[in-house]
Amino acid sequence: MLGQFALGRRQQGLSLIELIIGIVVLAIALSLVTAVLGPLYVKSTDPWHQVRATELGQSMLNDIMARSFDQQSPRSGSLLRCGETGAPACTLQNGDGSWPADPGETAPDNRLRFNDVDDFNNFTANGSLLTNILAEDLADVYRNYQLTVSVRYATAADVTGIGLAADQVKVITVTVITPTGSALQFSSYKGNW
Repeated sequence: MLGQFALGRRQQGLSLIELIIGIVVLAIALSLVTAVLGPLYVKSTDPWHQVRATELGQSMLNDIMARSFDQQSPRSGSLLRCGETGAPACTLQNGDGSWPADPGETAPDNRLRFNDVDDFNNFTANGSLLTNILAEDLADVYRNYQLTVSVRYATAADVTGIGLAADQVKVITVTVITPTGSALQFSSYKGNW
């Protein structure tokens, strides 16, 4: 009878080795679950960042589209536009894609001095350079967002079917990079009218 009692006691408990093996298996299982679900947590913020990037990109496009087509464009409601007979020629883009500096505009990153569309070419902003049209700092609102702008004359393929010459249309592209590294591009056409 004593032998049966001793045998029963052994079968009832867990040894230290069994307990350690159980903890290790549980740790491995939890690590795998976390590794599988971890990327999903990062992806769950993407829609939120995309909405914020869209707000920023659209705001920048609105700011740019409110400016004159060209430095030579009259701002007082003249009947002639640059490039027309009797009016000054529109600014020509340099061969490397850059635009010549406008007279009196020496600070390339000062948006308050930008008075025409091509002034925004190669404009980049992040941190304190992200401002609204009133020059109010948006760094806290758009932390870790980056913004770049490119401006070029349209190509013949860009203006097919709209009845304008390519040198009468500028293509504005705003690229916003979110904190997660996604790049969203927004484009608009600015015509000389």
